[in-house]
Amino acid sequence: MAKDTFTLTDNRSGKAYEYNIIDGTRGPSVVDIRTFYKDTGMFTYDPGYTSTASCDSKITFIDGENSELRYRGYDIADLAGKHSFLDVSYLLMRGQLPTEEASKNFDLEIRHRSFLNEGIIRLFDALPDGAHPMATMGAATMALAAFYKDHLHLEDEEQFKMMRRRILAKMPTIAAMAYRNSIGTPLIYPDVDKYFTENFLYMLRAYPGGKMKYLGNGKSQEIRQVEVDALDAIFTLHADHEQNASTTTVRNVGSTEAHPYVAIASGISALWGSAHGGANEKVMDQLRMIGDVKNVPSYIAKAKDKNDPFRLMGFGHRVYKNRDPRAEALKGLQDKLREELHLDSKLLDIAAAVEEAALSDDYFIQRGLYPNIDFYSGVILTALRIPIAMFTPIFVIGRTPGWLAQWSELKHDKTAKIARPRQLYTGK
Repeated sequence: MAKDTFTLTDNRSGKAYEYNIIDGTRGPSVVDIRTFYKDTGMFTYDPGYTSTASCDSKITFIDGENSELRYRGYDIADLAGKHSFLDVSYLLMRGQLPTEEASKNFDLEIRHRSFLNEGIIRLFDALPDGAHPMATMGAATMALAAFYKDHLHLEDEEQFKMMRRRILAKMPTIAAMAYRNSIGTPLIYPDVDKYFTENFLYMLRAYPGGKMKYLGNGKSQEIRQVEVDALDAIFTLHADHEQNASTTTVRNVGSTEAHPYVAIASGISALWGSAHGGANEKVMDQLRMIGDVKNVPSYIAKAKDKNDPFRLMGFGHRVYKNRDPRAEALKGLQDKLREELHLDSKLLDIAAAVEEAALSDDYFIQRGLYPNIDFYSGVILTALRIPIAMFTPIFVIGRTPGWLAQWSELKHDKTAKIARPRQLYTGK
């Protein structure tokens, strides 16, 4: 009779070790090797954790072979653009979509919790002019731990929920103020009459007194619903992505019993890297470097030349071996924005030419190098007049509910231990 076990044999000694196989509800099964070192005196070796499950989770599921992404069982295509980002945040943190009444109450509370303690705002003044908003966001989020010391020891579920709502509400305010401080413009406080995403755009664009004008040309830049909907969908598509680098960082720091806002600040730091959340900035830099549609073929050739260090940014993904489902959603959003916002920019034309060339080239097709979320998000954010320096902070806003859900899941896991990977020592 077949057994749900896996046998590993040390061919040096012939000794065999048997380990249980654990099946999930979706995706690959896992071999439970928690006693492997105790049994064998050896470690497993898996740089980058490419084959290692560090936890069990009920939050997000990815099937990279079949381009599938689900939040709490919901396909991402059924959430992005069809449910508000706050409702999706509620889903991630609470495990279910809110009722109509719960959605209204959640929205109302988030609006009123969006204000920052004046002490946090004074912190911005201490930072140098021109500081990258990600540096300021990390510092401000870390500082929240000093203002909400009681969150270090959360004793019941209601305290957990209040902590999560508080940081979710404040993140757009921190992001907008971090940017405005970096360029030396007056800070704009939240408006409780505005929905989460509209409020962020308002704090980013407005002038004192709530006036929405372009500096210099006097044209109104009132926030349009199509812009709110587009950015709301982008937030949703970034809301969680399983055990990626920044989420793993949040979990690892959380495993030390650090303050939850310290764990979130650590996630912000991890996300800043160009190999992670900063990738869409690199996409836009590259499109500007290409400069013109006529130059696209030469850059495609450079990307295919193994002796050329040039890499085509925004193509391929470590998890997705086929199309990125988030990119598919953003592609549709980009096409909609091009029509509704009457887009006809040079960068969009270059991006379209790069996409067409890559998708029709066997080199990219055979290697599964399809456009990922970073390729489209940078182009769309540019269409929404979001400064490039704010691309990664927007990723932070979107990812915050996922980090909070993952942190909470860790804290409720009675079997969780402090993160402590092993190593293969090769020194003297």
